Amino acid sequence: MKKIFILTGEPSGDKLASTVISKLKQKSSDIEYLSVGGTHLNSLGIKSIYDLKDITYIGFTSVLFNIFKIKKKINQTVSKIIEFKPDILFSVDSPDFTLRVAERVKKINPDIKVIHFVAPQVWVWREARIKKFKSFLDHVLLLFPFEKKYFEKENIKSTFTGHPLLENEKNTKIDISQIIKDHKKIISIFPGSRQSELDIHLPILIDFIKMMNSKYNNIFYIFHSTKEYNKLIQDKLIKENLKNCGSISDEKIKSEILKSSIFAVAKSGTVSLEICNAKIPSIIIYKMNIINFLIVKMLVKVKYANIINIAAEDEIIPELIQTNCNSKNIFNKVTTYLDNNQLMERQIDKYQIILNDFKTNKSSEIAASVLTSSL
Repeated sequence: MKKIFILTGEPSGDKLASTVISKLKQKSSDIEYLSVGGTHLNSLGIKSIYDLKDITYIGFTSVLFNIFKIKKKINQTVSKIIEFKPDILFSVDSPDFTLRVAERVKKINPDIKVIHFVAPQVWVWREARIKKFKSFLDHVLLLFPFEKKYFEKENIKSTFTGHPLLENEKNTKIDISQIIKDHKKIISIFPGSRQSELDIHLPILIDFIKMMNSKYNNIFYIFHSTKEYNKLIQDKLIKENLKNCGSISDEKIKSEILKSSIFAVAKSGTVSLEICNAKIPSIIIYKMNIINFLIVKMLVKVKYANIINIAAEDEIIPELIQTNCNSKNIFNKVTTYLDNNQLMERQIDKYQIILNDFKTNKSSEIAASVLTSSL
């Protein structure tokens, strides 16, 4: 029996990996799996060697403070992979963790093929890393077509798959009337999937909602959460006595909530593509501690944080980053859009042009085929 070890480092990677593995399971039933994964891979019956939250760190200072813990986890992960003896190590995103593990695994056992999904953002920073990847990556699966030139330059085998989260889903209507009563309009809020992101973003977003409530009385705010932090968010909303708010962690319900929204406020990241795919106007927010921000500012070579804006070389989706990420600015930007339907329609029209270049509508299938052909 062939074996695949799936290596992720955070919830978004767990979700991406699950879309590919679900396709692979439809094609081949004779593959044994083991993982570092979360709830999405677990729902496919794939065991994780430890809880994903044990390695979900963000920011340079967080990594520094947890450096010994991270090293211990890398050692533990490498040992488990070598013990499992997979035919393929399928690493997904989180390059600062997954690729460190992959490099060590390849040195110990060169027969294990390393296929990495979601290329490190060498077009954002540290392009020189590609030369190092050549020594341990057998194949890279690319989300975006413009990435291919960077890997071809170093003769690293790569395949453009498109983004799995942009695939056309089956229309399975879910009744959300019990969640959103009185036919209120919905604004979806994506505060982040890590504790450090929630610590910073939640107070800002709660103040933003209070400001919105002074102007609008027909909007319900839904926080899109992970199962791990759903209760934390709900408790904060109750504490603030915000009755027109809720928090949801169920993926199918979240998808239906998003599609039914009039607007979205989202932390910078993969979720922005899902929002665009649902044709919902939005703004992007992000804030980190000042030390991390100064380090990132020194290293990053692109003007924008959002992939749509980077590809368009234009701020199609407004970005409120760092000092601009405050409740007043979010309120001003959101109300400007809500009070101008043409502005919202224009944003959707612009980003659909960019989004079409990212779509293959068979991303998971392409990625699964690469894995199959490598076994």
